[in-house]
Amino acid sequence: MATREDIESYLLRSSLSFKTIGEGEREGAATWLVRETTVPEDETGAIVVSVASPLCLLRVKVLETAVVDRKAELFEKLLELNASDLVHASYGLSDGSVVLTAGHLLEELDYNEFQGSIDEISLALTNHYETLAGYRAGATA
Repeated sequence: MATREDIESYLLRSSLSFKTIGEGEREGAATWLVRETTVPEDETGAIVVSVASPLCLLRVKVLETAVVDRKAELFEKLLELNASDLVHASYGLSDGSVVLTAGHLLEELDYNEFQGSIDEISLALTNHYETLAGYRAGATA
C-alpha cells in the first residue's frame, strides 16, 4: 500500500515542481500543489494531489463555468472527451468550475500508475485547453 511518503517520493522521482500545501488531520494525509505549465497563468493550471487513506486524488481546475455562454455545448464536448480521449481521468463540474480528476486506491498505486495519471492530465490539458477555452463568452464557435 502506497503511503504519503511514497506519493512524495513519486513526485520527487518525476522531477515535477511541487510544494506541500496541507497536512491532513488523519495520519498520513497530505496535499501537494504540482505546477503544470501548459495552462496560461490566468488559469489555475496546477494539479492538486491529495492523499487520505484509502485514496490518492489528482485534480486540476480547467475553466470557470461562469464565463461560458454555451454551457450545453461545452458539457456535451466534455462527455465526448471523457469517452474518447481519457482512460483514468475524467472531466467534471465542481463549485462552478470544469475540473479534470483522477483517483486511485493507495493499496494498488505504484509509481507507474501515478505517473500515468499525471501524464494523462498533462496531455489532456495540452490537447484540450484551446478547444475548451473556445466556449468562453465572446469566443467564436
